[in-house]
Amino acid sequence: MSTSARWSSPVSLIRLEGADARRFLHGQSSQAIEQARPGDCLATCLISPTARMRGLALVLVHEGGAELVLLAGEATTIHQALDRVLFPADQVRLGPPQPATLVRLLGHAPVPTPGPRELLRPPVDLGGGPGQPVLLLRSGEALPAWAEALPELPPSEAERLRLRHGIAAAPGELNDDTNPFELGLEPWVSLNKGCYVGQETLAKLASTGGVKQQLRHWIWRAGAPGPAGPAGPAAADALSPGSPLRTAEGERAGSITSVLRTPEGAEGLALVRRQALSKAKLLASDADLPLEIQVPEGFVAPPAGTVKSAL
Repeated sequence: MSTSARWSSPVSLIRLEGADARRFLHGQSSQAIEQARPGDCLATCLISPTARMRGLALVLVHEGGAELVLLAGEATTIHQALDRVLFPADQVRLGPPQPATLVRLLGHAPVPTPGPRELLRPPVDLGGGPGQPVLLLRSGEALPAWAEALPELPPSEAERLRLRHGIAAAPGELNDDTNPFELGLEPWVSLNKGCYVGQETLAKLASTGGVKQQLRHWIWRAGAPGPAGPAGPAAADALSPGSPLRTAEGERAGSITSVLRTPEGAEGLALVRRQALSKAKLLASDADLPLEIQVPEGFVAPPAGTVKSAL
């Protein structure tokens, strides 16, 4: 964005304290955390043993442990999963999920120098652009005056930005049917850090280029010519998460995962099968509506089979 604004969204915090906190998180997520230093802010995926998505998080490394900032995923479920694999010998104290707010800064926001303590600089693009900082507000904390002066994006505009950037959300994109590489999250994964939950599957995907689908942004414009002729704005009601996609030749091409209806028509995200990734247009099978397909702005291509992973 060229103009300054802010985009606020709820997140959850899970604090881990103790000598083994970083080692424990290192083994339970996709990022290299064990050797991180206090003050580091890392981006990681929380995944199942078969590399299916459970959550997205930032890891804030502290002197006495670390803190998970859960950007997406069910906090209670993730907390229970972490607690389940803690051994009595682990020197880790796992705190309960706590509510917080993440404020993305958009455009040329007047960030003070030096930055306030709640200002984070994640190594990934969270929707504001590469290198753009975000604010973390814990429960009860108010926006600083310089941030409060920025206009807040309306919910529909925030959702439009999420879709165009390709930021995965539950349950549409983040679920038991997707892995990090399919969602364009290659920078959130370390392939050289040693053993962790889901590593074997991700290593195989990276070394073989075996990703079967990828996240794409789609747009349907009301009045666009289609096989059944132009359709009016009401036709967008037929587009919903789970709607199948097909090519003009009638082949299965994937499915819609998110939908935002707009005055111009509709747009959203979809998981597109590898065989259909070259198509600039696909058809929503149920409604026979032509969708324009493009790579989301923040999508990072998965490894193409040349990565050598350490098992």
